[in-house]
Amino acid sequence: MTARNIRILPSLPSAHDAVSALRKPLLQYGRALIVTLLCLGAQIGSAQDDYRLLTVADNLRWPWSIARLPDNSFLITEREGRLIHLDKNANRHVLQGTPATVFAGQGGYFDVVLHPKFAKNRLIYLSYAEGVENANGTAVFRAKFEDGRLSEGQRILRVEPNKTTPQHYGARMLFLEDETLLLTTGDGFEHREQAQNLSSELGKVLRINDDGSPAGLLDAEGEPSRIWTMGHRNPQGLAVDPGTGSIYLHEHGPRGGDELNLIEGGANYGWPAVTHGVDYSGAYVSPFKSAPGFKDPLWTWVPSIAPSGMAWYAGNNFPAWHGSLFIGALVDQEVRRLEMRKGKVVREEALFGELDSRIRDIRVFGDDIYLLTDSEQGALIQVVSP
Repeated sequence: MTARNIRILPSLPSAHDAVSALRKPLLQYGRALIVTLLCLGAQIGSAQDDYRLLTVADNLRWPWSIARLPDNSFLITEREGRLIHLDKNANRHVLQGTPATVFAGQGGYFDVVLHPKFAKNRLIYLSYAEGVENANGTAVFRAKFEDGRLSEGQRILRVEPNKTTPQHYGARMLFLEDETLLLTTGDGFEHREQAQNLSSELGKVLRINDDGSPAGLLDAEGEPSRIWTMGHRNPQGLAVDPGTGSIYLHEHGPRGGDELNLIEGGANYGWPAVTHGVDYSGAYVSPFKSAPGFKDPLWTWVPSIAPSGMAWYAGNNFPAWHGSLFIGALVDQEVRRLEMRKGKVVREEALFGELDSRIRDIRVFGDDIYLLTDSEQGALIQVVSP
């Protein structure tokens, strides 16, 4: 595959911008053609003809996350508060017995993941916004999924304290090899100082056992805590390199300063004391990009790309992509592939821009890559080899 490096000087237009400018006269026609093909379940060839995009499901309302079940059916969250089972025949069923949510601002249903021993215990986990618009927080719901139905549902985690804004929930989940669960939490937008407060779970990565009990580090009094890392703004991507066990997280910066971080228990990632971004007003959040005691990011984006889902590819269908991180870029309506070598980013490539859609989630299941587009008419798309 021919990769193109898009890490360029900020004063120069990116390759994506240049292509966008050239295609503007044909944009309306191109969008109509892509939408028509997607609705027909057609396969769209890339300019490089090294992959095709196959629509698995469409007409999804603001979807946020997907999980694939052992029988190759899917669970899909819709932010308005629906958990959908898409069976092997592409029939969809809205599951009953799920929790109420706050569908306001950035709130709603978020991530869905399977327990590592799902085939035996049938447990699924759903992150969502709980509360009301001016008093809410990220929560985790656990239930059994058997015979197309949920049972034994219960909330096992609620982030404390309440935040007063329906923004910056974080809410990405990842099971580790030891069957503990990581959950990212945002700073609540107007509560950014809480990211540096160990008495608050805002702006953190939490770690729990599969029943919701704390599995983080000890607090100041030596008691078990759910907090595992701190100093985050709004982290919405988590992925693990299965070869090394390294855990990667990305988070939204303010105006610029999106970050990719290598996550280590007990580390402080600096927000808002250090950042590569500025406030939306243009004012400084902090004069420091780095400082002692804070862990520096592996990679930053200035201007922001608004990173969304993230997945590590270790499959065989696309050998040139082996050992890469795939990250949704909401602003540019594409996916960034970061080629990783010994824990370092060595190249960045833009992909799937022909969809002309915001990519909310990216999942790798075995050799397969799936994309979830973010709109009132979202779609689940499989990336397939020619």
